[in-house]
Amino acid sequence: MPFGEQPAYLKVAEDLRQQIADGRLPPHTRLPSQASIRAQYGVSDTVALEARKVLMAEGLVEGRSGSGTYVRERPAPRRISRSGYRTIGECSPFRQEQTDERVRGTWEGKSERITAPDAVAGRLGIAAGDPVMCTRYVFRTGNEPVMMSTSWEPLSVTGRTPVMLPEEGPLAGRGVVERMAAIDIQVDNVAEEVGARPALAAEARVLGGLAGHAVLVITRTYRAGGLPVETADVVIPADRFRIAYHLPVR
Repeated sequence: MPFGEQPAYLKVAEDLRQQIADGRLPPHTRLPSQASIRAQYGVSDTVALEARKVLMAEGLVEGRSGSGTYVRERPAPRRISRSGYRTIGECSPFRQEQTDERVRGTWEGKSERITAPDAVAGRLGIAAGDPVMCTRYVFRTGNEPVMMSTSWEPLSVTGRTPVMLPEEGPLAGRGVVERMAAIDIQVDNVAEEVGARPALAAEARVLGGLAGHAVLVITRTYRAGGLPVETADVVIPADRFRIAYHLPVR
């Protein structure tokens, strides 16, 4: 089989990927063995192995101990709805991240005071090393983990106030907008950027899947005017969910 200038393992992976996409290799089907790939495509064992690694990294196949490598079932993606609009008095951390009122869920969070990493400090407009409250959340619908979030709030804004700890005090479990309003800070804009990257091992353990499978990452910052009051990274499994935005027409 001629491969041109494209690396042979990518060409083999592309052909197998197409077979998965068009149903010739349906879910739960055993992927051709390394020896079969070698014979079918006229490539070396190394090329066959690397092609299988590509498909595994993409989340298209999974290894089963003592059995082989099988095509993964691809669930129909579900929607996670997001909107810049937040209803005061009705918002929770879960509703802040999933604005579709029909979707019910729970969350758990743990906060700790840390010094701001460089990237977080830049997003908050503070100096690297300044104190921030870091809160790590896991969100679930039923028993299924659907999102993780790491949130940072500058203690120059919330320190020594009743809302310093997001999950404690009189406004525990409320969204950012409502908590900030309680200390006379009116959040009036939010910016989000959406990217993708391989899942970290710790994320895969919580969200399911394998390290290296794709996740969507929403980088979100709430501001009151030009003052950043919270920034967060929201991590969502890309093979199970899509992000949908509701944007007002001005």
